[in-house]
Amino acid sequence: MGRFHQFADALRHHARLRRERPETAAGKRGEDIAHRFLERAGIVVVARNYRTANGSSEIDLIGWDKDTLVVVEVKSRTSEEISAPERAMSSDKEHAVIRGAREYARHAEIPFEKVRFDVVSVVLAKPPVVRHQRDAFRP
Repeated sequence: MGRFHQFADALRHHARLRRERPETAAGKRGEDIAHRFLERAGIVVVARNYRTANGSSEIDLIGWDKDTLVVVEVKSRTSEEISAPERAMSSDKEHAVIRGAREYARHAEIPFEKVRFDVVSVVLAKPPVVRHQRDAFRP
């Protein structure tokens, strides 16, 4: 991550800490880092924090990897002392993300076979540690 992005992240994070709980601010910082990471990997992010119409599901990031719609769950932690961020991915969360992806794909008229589910874990160390699990789970 370049110095400009590190500085911009720090400023955004500081501003969020004034109006949000620390856990919420850390999660959003992790999403910022994951967003840039995915775009550098060639995934074009087209939606962030997508919520289903009934509010039962939220998807952190949605993007295109060539002709595949990529639905991304971002897991962030300030350290890995207790466990790695991706270990917080429960089956309930997977089902909620799949529900949200079905709704998004239906509205966008995208065949569900063209949807992939990834998990990006971010450890908010200096510098941040990012791991990308492609095809992390399947419906």
